[in-house]
Amino acid sequence: MSYDTRFPKMRVARSCRNFEAIKRFYCDGLGFSLLGSFKGHNGFDGLIIGHPNAPYHLEFTKEQGITAPKAPDEEGLLVFYLPDKTEWQKRVDMMRNAGYEPVQSNNTYWDVDGITFEDPDGYRVVLQNRAWSN
Repeated sequence: MSYDTRFPKMRVARSCRNFEAIKRFYCDGLGFSLLGSFKGHNGFDGLIIGHPNAPYHLEFTKEQGITAPKAPDEEGLLVFYLPDKTEWQKRVDMMRNAGYEPVQSNNTYWDVDGITFEDPDGYRVVLQNRAWSN
């Protein structure tokens, strides 16, 4: 799959508390891949997680000697739109099979056609069974 090069690719980067817990949530639960990692880069260690052909990556970092805070509130969301019901259900089942249970969304809009899960740092991921719309 190729992407229009006129539009930038995106990396969402944030600190995390526990690499193994984050890797398990995003890779085992959501089915992402570990695309890369680094140690000691300007005082940071990191994981780069995503899908090899997707136009985005998630970067999780740990600053050496610093403990990252938990999410400041329940509105720190990543929303993934999965319009195909079968693919959406597959992802929901993967999360549950990995031991993650849905949480009530703070904004009930996301509960209409989606399911919300909370990652180990308190940030939330919504699996939305709806097509992306502007």
